[in-house]
Formats: sequence, C-alpha cells, structure tokens
Amino acid sequence: METVLSGIRSTGKLHLGNYYGAVQNFVKMQHEYNCFFFIADLHSLTTHPTPANLHSNVKQVLVEYLAAGIDPEKATIYVQSEVPEVAELYLYLNMNAYLGELERGASFKDKIRAQPENVNAGLLTYPVLMAADILIHRATKVPVGKDQEQHLEMARTFGNRFNRLYQHEYFPEPYAFNFSENLVKIPGLDGKGKMGKSEGEGNAVFLSDPPEAIRKKVMRAVTDSGPTEENQPKPTEIQNLFDLMQVVSSADTVAHFNNLYNKCQIRYGDFKKQLAEDMIVATAPIRERIEDIAKDEAYLRQVSRYGAVKARESAQKTIKEVREIIGFKKF
Repeated sequence: METVLSGIRSTGKLHLGNYYGAVQNFVKMQHEYNCFFFIADLHSLTTHPTPANLHSNVKQVLVEYLAAGIDPEKATIYVQSEVPEVAELYLYLNMNAYLGELERGASFKDKIRAQPENVNAGLLTYPVLMAADILIHRATKVPVGKDQEQHLEMARTFGNRFNRLYQHEYFPEPYAFNFSENLVKIPGLDGKGKMGKSEGEGNAVFLSDPPEAIRKKVMRAVTDSGPTEENQPKPTEIQNLFDLMQVVSSADTVAHFNNLYNKCQIRYGDFKKQLAEDMIVATAPIRERIEDIAKDEAYLRQVSRYGAVKARESAQKTIKEVREIIGFKKF
C-alpha cells in the first residue's frame, strides 16, 4: 500500500472545515492506504504557546481525531514531538536548504507581514520541517490544500537534492492527494473566506461546540438586506451560508430555501435557525464521542504511546538508512 501522510497543527479544537475538508476523508482512506496522521506540536512552537496550552491543544486534537472516526488500529496517529527522528532529518535537510529559496516562500512572506515582531528561524525553515514530516515515512501521497502546495513542491526539492547530492535515489517524490473527487471547501461565518481559527472564534463552528454556541454563532453570521430581483445571483456572504447548508442539511431543505431566495421571499432569520439546527444534528455524534473520550485519560495515553511506537518504527528505519547514505558510520 502507498503511504499517505497528513498533519494538523496543535492549535486547539477542530472545526467543520477541518472535518468536512480533511478528516472525513482520512476516515475513509485509512482502510485503503498506509496512513500516518500526526499532531504537529513542533510546528506550533513558532508562535510560542505556553506549556499548559500546548499540552491541552495536543490532547484536544487527539481526542477529536479519535471521535471523528480515525482508528489507531488502522492508521498511525502520533504526536510529532514523540518521534525525535523527525527533528534529526530536519537538521540534515536544513544543511541543503538555501536562504534565498526559503525567503521566497509565500507562507513566510505572509507570516512576516502578519507578525513582524516574531520573525524567528522556525518560520523561515517551516517548509524544511514539513518536508522532514513527509520524507521520514517516505510518503508519496499528501492531502493538502492549495495554500500548502508550495510547501509540498519544496519537499520534493529537498528530497531530490538529497538524492543528487549523495547519488542515491532514496527519497520518493510526494504529491498532493485528493481522496475524494469532490473537494469540500467550508466557508466561514464572516462572509469572507474559508472557515478558520485565525479569523476569530465567531468565524468557525467547532465539532465540540454545544448547541447554544452553534446557534449564537450562526445567528450572528453576516448577511445582506435580501434579494431585490427574482433569481438574482447570491452575494458571497449569502452563497457561503448556502454552501454550509449544502454540507449539513438535506437536499430538500437546501432546495426549499433556494426557492424562497429566488422568489425574494427568504427570511434570513428562519434560514439561519434551520442551518444552526442542522449543524447541531450533524455534529451531535462526534460531540458526544469527544466528551466520552476526553474523560478516558488511560485510553489517550495508550493511543499516544502505540502511535509513537508505530511512527518511530518507520522513522528509525529511514534515519538509519539516511545516516548510512550520508556517511555516518560507527567505528
């Protein structure tokens, strides 16, 4: 089986965008591929979380991965920092990553504009660590969004450069992988772009949100004054809400509100109430599992240790072979 790898930063709770855009597919692909799903706590250090926040965020993501249906018996779920071989490969790849190419990275440019007071070396070499995450398991399929494709291209560059430098075709080329033909893009509630944590809590509906929190967020979602002509195109903020409804509601419900909109008869209050209730129903099973799993500390420790052992088995093999290729040999 081909190897699939994906990671998520340990920045707290998963939202509908994470679930419908990625995790739902992870649950399906774990039956068909050799899957590694990791929690990227090393990556999160670029923003200097407190120890307490770092630990609780890692736990939250682990709980929600399990609640969403990722099976530790079928896929390898692990915490990045528990596989020290990743950091070792990161060091080796950094020796052959050049300042100019790292400074040209779109993500790095965005970060230094957003946080000019915290331009650390970890931000600059973020693509190298991402490459190490992928290459440590010699993964060939990486589920990523458009915003990560440049990092994936850099991972290919670093792997191929290693192969050329040491005249050894060792690292395979990883490519973007879309398990589902229909990519699901989940918009946020602010009427602008995709759902995400960085845009503020009100923009995202989290899998662990209680019903009342979901109702409040959805009722505050951005709308306009309503259509003025029959069958007129929907503005972005309204189309976003219909896109959300298409994911969580029945086809009949979507058709009903589409019809009201096209006839200039829609009442956004009713529309958002229905959307909120359908979100509550859609997330209820996961929310209940989150609450149960979060209480079971022994099970979480077991999953974390089991995943680390499986991930290190793969990583240690790679590091042993990489060290031999480089020329590190014991006397």
